[in-house]
Amino acid sequence: MKRNYLIFFALLFVLAACQPEKKVVEIPSYSIEQFYKNTNVSGGSFSSDGSKLLVSSNETGIYNLFEIPVDGSPAKQLTNSEKESFFGLAYFPNSDKVLLSYDQGGNENNHIYMRDVDSTITDLTPFEGARAGFWGWDRDEKSFYYQSNKRDPKFMDLYQIGLESIEKGDFTAKMLYENNDGLDVAAKSKDNRYLALTQSITTNNNEMYLYDRKSGKKKHISKHSGDATYNPQFFSLDHKYLYYLSNEDSDFVYLNKYDIELGEKEMVFKADWDVWYAYDSYNEKYRIIGINEDGKTNVKMIDLATNEEVKLPEIKGGDIKSVGLTKDESRVRLVVGTSVSPNNIYVFELGDAEAKKLTETLNPEIDPANLVEAKVVRYESFDGVMIPAIYYQPKIAATDRKVPAVVWVHGGPGGQSRVSYFSLIQFMVNHGYAVLAVNNRGSSGYGKEFYAMDDKKHGDEDLKDCIWGKEFLASTGVVDETKIGIIGGSYGGYMTMAALAFTPEEFEVGVNIFGVTNWLRTLKSIPPYWESFRKALYAEIGDPTTIDSVALYNKSPLFFADQVTKPLMVLQGANDVRVLKAESDEIVDAVKKNGVPVEYIVFDDEGHGFRKKENEIKGYGQVVVFLDKYLKKEEVVATE
Repeated sequence: MKRNYLIFFALLFVLAACQPEKKVVEIPSYSIEQFYKNTNVSGGSFSSDGSKLLVSSNETGIYNLFEIPVDGSPAKQLTNSEKESFFGLAYFPNSDKVLLSYDQGGNENNHIYMRDVDSTITDLTPFEGARAGFWGWDRDEKSFYYQSNKRDPKFMDLYQIGLESIEKGDFTAKMLYENNDGLDVAAKSKDNRYLALTQSITTNNNEMYLYDRKSGKKKHISKHSGDATYNPQFFSLDHKYLYYLSNEDSDFVYLNKYDIELGEKEMVFKADWDVWYAYDSYNEKYRIIGINEDGKTNVKMIDLATNEEVKLPEIKGGDIKSVGLTKDESRVRLVVGTSVSPNNIYVFELGDAEAKKLTETLNPEIDPANLVEAKVVRYESFDGVMIPAIYYQPKIAATDRKVPAVVWVHGGPGGQSRVSYFSLIQFMVNHGYAVLAVNNRGSSGYGKEFYAMDDKKHGDEDLKDCIWGKEFLASTGVVDETKIGIIGGSYGGYMTMAALAFTPEEFEVGVNIFGVTNWLRTLKSIPPYWESFRKALYAEIGDPTTIDSVALYNKSPLFFADQVTKPLMVLQGANDVRVLKAESDEIVDAVKKNGVPVEYIVFDDEGHGFRKKENEIKGYGQVVVFLDKYLKKEEVVATE
């Protein structure tokens, strides 16, 4: 008997020795400071001669203007703001002067400024309490257009201002369209005769009109049955056609054109997903079409003479997100992004096989091989509806090394989590958290039927989609089912609070980033320039001035804060005009009364979204400290 035992244990030893050694994955743990040493670059409009690009970059810690030569020479910093984020709009024609835009502390009242060649910055729209948005240069390059609500805070009018008057210090602009009825200007013909106007009915339904400034007549050109959206893109150079996006008689958006003389419409381009945007190059040699393809952008560049697609250079590991051309249509700017690196800018000459990379946005201290590629997944929700999501799984995760997780909810309602880079998500994943970015029902990008599924059901069926995301996380086999939290900003912040208040046992912690907590207040206090969209917003969420107020009360987490039992973190910008600071103040005070751990960070110089790196480092760094303490439940060691 003893001999048999010896043989048995010897056999076990041999079998164990034959098993392959289990590889334990270890990767470096990067700090929040390292992640926010990354650079975000946006814009990229060409100068008149095509020799340089105007971009906005936050490499200084706040967004400033930079000029990037296309020959690869070092970039030149054009502005030195330390307080407000500056965003580049365009170069002046045949000049190194530029137009830029910024607001005050995140109040969203952007003005248009001119930066002269001597670095002097002048406000060209100095209207107290009003906002202005750049609308492009006139074809003769002697003026530019902008929209502003300086006449009436509720409505954006269209103006034209001449460069000759600007040179004289006269910023008087000519009004091209006075918006008195909430019909927003969406496109303009090059000769200024025709305007395409839109009117919001609901978030799933709007109308489109053609306004003839010569005759003063307005024509309804979107007559349709059922819900449909219309989004004018551009007029043809000969002023004969209006090109617009629509999902009339379709679940997905396609590109159409309207014949102004004949009053006939014709489908131009359709894909299996939403067409996101479309425009023609300066002389209509090429058409650029962006498709929202399952959370990624698929860009097509079409030669209009042959109707054939132009082959764009392949960028290894990157997705082309946008394309811009010089006026002579010979040089192309590409914005390229991945889920493991912020967007970069490339240029190439048409006909070239390769593009030249002009920016390096990922902090060189971070090896992209140590970051996690986003993965598009789908899972079944409570009623059988398939929910798309973007999944990030830590490299250290394994069946015998399970990790905590967070469900990430995008903004909106109606937003979309996409396959793109976000430092906070990568920071969380790098520190051992799986992240499931849920595109719950009501998210854009998956057809109008899916988009409308959450109407008047917020905090209920969309929340259930997030809760059922836990089932997907469990199915991976590498997530600790007892350690799942929820996080989101704006509407995602609302969903976080809804989860903690209405389903208090589903998530172990919540991180609310400037989220709605009281729908009655938020819907009554929306910014005045949202007036034309107010009825559509009320149609989707509820009208606080009607019987809907009862339902809005019942879906507002503030009034059920006594049910919150799990640790909460709240981040808020003091200047937020969309979700007022009072929303966060009140939910924090209410939850504290429950004896629940609550951490609250307010940024006095931010609005609806954080732009300053020091604030991102402080706020988002504390998010992981909070998760480590209350979700991982690690002992946090104080450091001097």
